[in-house]
Amino acid sequence: MDITWLTERIAVGGGIWNSENMGKVAREGITHVIDMQIEFDDTPLGLEHGIKVLWNPTDDDFSEKPAELFRRGVDFAIGALERPEAKVFIHCAAGVHRAPMMALAVLGSMGWNVEDAVQMIEARRPVADFADVYVESVERFLNHG
Repeated sequence: MDITWLTERIAVGGGIWNSENMGKVAREGITHVIDMQIEFDDTPLGLEHGIKVLWNPTDDDFSEKPAELFRRGVDFAIGALERPEAKVFIHCAAGVHRAPMMALAVLGSMGWNVEDAVQMIEARRPVADFADVYVESVERFLNHG
């Protein structure tokens, strides 16, 4: 499984795709998944393994993303992280654009400076690529909700 831990409780990565991989996610202690890929809904796999899944399908089309997309993911992640044992895995197909974008929104909503969060994500996950339009969409969400 392609999982990069950003903090002790928040990870990003690529697609899960099958039950065996969801089992690996569960063994990492992950309790909640934000599935950003439009290509595949992980919800049934999560049910098999007792993992709560938010399917937040997003096209990786380099267009501006709406605030409600971030609101769904942030509310899900923050709600999960209120439980001390919870760990959140944010993923898309490859873990390059959409998952890092949502991780940026989650970290920003937790008080991280956007630039610092981008640098930390890129340092821990070198394949992460922040398109300007995606960063601007996150900043708009953080500044205007």
